[in-house]
Parts: sequence; C-alpha cells; structure tokens
Amino acid sequence: MIANILVALVALLHAYFLVLEMFLWDKPAGLRAFGQTLEQAQASKVLAANQGLYNGFLAAGLLWGLSLGSAGFGVKVFFLACVLVAGLYGAATASRKILFVQALPAAVGLALLLLS
Repeated sequence: MIANILVALVALLHAYFLVLEMFLWDKPAGLRAFGQTLEQAQASKVLAANQGLYNGFLAAGLLWGLSLGSAGFGVKVFFLACVLVAGLYGAATASRKILFVQALPAAVGLALLLLS
C-alpha cells in the first residue's frame, strides 16, 4: 500500500509538471519554478509544452498501473523506471534539483514496489 501511495504521488507530481510546463511556463509560477526570465520562457514555450506533454504521459501511465490493481505491477515498474531515467538524465544535463524532485521519489517508489 505504501508503494502505491508513492506511485500516486509521483503521478501527481508529473501531472503538476504538465501544468507548469504546458500552461504556466511563462506565467509567474512557471518563471519562479524554473528560474527563468520572461524572455527566456517565451523563447522556449513550445519546447516546454512538448516536455509537459511527456510528463503527462508518465502520469497517465502510473495512474493506469494503479487502476489495474495487482495486475498493474509491470506497468508501474515500467513507468517508474521511465521517470527515474528521465530524472537522472535531467539531473545530469539540466539541474541537480531534478535528482531530488523527480528521480529520488521514483527510485524510492520503485524500490518499495519491488519489495512488496
């Protein structure tokens, strides 16, 4: 049950990332979250929306896995692994903060899921 709570939390985080990247990228909340100027955000808005869409797919996959109950084990493992890899890549290439915000929750969720 704790593993599923963490899976749901990771899904909610990625739904929040979708909102930030697709709809709030060049708004005050998005500018604060990503430490950008309005000019930088406007120049990268289309790319951010695309990135947000991918985060939405990750959230949807995790929620799908949860909706399947015990039959969703493989689906949850796959999508948590995707989140973990994306978080590690983001931490290595964009911001170390991503390691703690994205990769760590996915890693803990994956570990708990595999131990359950």
